Amino acid sequence: MVLSFFLAGFILFFIGTFFGSFFNVVADRLKNGESIILGRSHCEYCKKELEWEDLIPLISFIILKGRCRYCHKKLSFFYPVSEIITGILFACVFVFVFYPGQAGFSDAPYFKIASFLYYIFIVSSFIIIFLEDLKYGIIPDKVLFPAILISLIYLYINPQFMILNVISGLGAFMFFLLLFVFTGGKGMGFGDVKLAFLLGLVLGFPKILLSLYLAFLTGAIIGLILILWRKKASIKDAIPFAPFLITGSVITLFLGDLIITKIMVYLGLL
Repeated sequence: MVLSFFLAGFILFFIGTFFGSFFNVVADRLKNGESIILGRSHCEYCKKELEWEDLIPLISFIILKGRCRYCHKKLSFFYPVSEIITGILFACVFVFVFYPGQAGFSDAPYFKIASFLYYIFIVSSFIIIFLEDLKYGIIPDKVLFPAILISLIYLYINPQFMILNVISGLGAFMFFLLLFVFTGGKGMGFGDVKLAFLLGLVLGFPKILLSLYLAFLTGAIIGLILILWRKKASIKDAIPFAPFLITGSVITLFLGDLIITKIMVYLGLL
């Protein structure tokens, strides 16, 4: 049992690294208004089309010592890091859905598969949004709106969570909308408001609260570090917030039940 899960997790990690490489391409092409399907990958500096041996996740980066084969420009560490993280998250989704006794998942094979595909899609959307906002300060509607639609469909076939998750989504949306209005759009963009709705749909209550707490906490810590390192001139300078929202949501998705249980035990509520 353990060996089969380890093997399946490794296979999902391997597949995930290829998707991670593709998600970097998606983030870049969405920014430039290019097709994410048509056209071959190319070097972002010399624009030379890349061959298959240049596109093997992690391995190509290591063999080429982090440089373009053709112009020898140093490549961003976004590529190998996002490939590794995507691989890890794909493996986490597998364990999250298929490990015996996971709360909220029916043992029916069709439902397990539907849940697996749903969370793979959501995690993939999260990664693209993370990369797009971190690189370019944009939360793409072309990724966000399909993720919201698919989430609503998934909740429809899993009605035990539908009402609570929709309410959580609306609550998160209203909270961020108030922040957006109160700050005049300077504290965060409207893309963060729409993203909050998606996060509420995916996580439900009370996980959305933990997710937002982690997002604001990590955002404040990183922002302070950047100011101290003079990467940002002052607290008023904009820092993309979606990466913190995504990070908090991913942690909560996989570890939220454990964290919330520990907190309730500590508070004497369990």
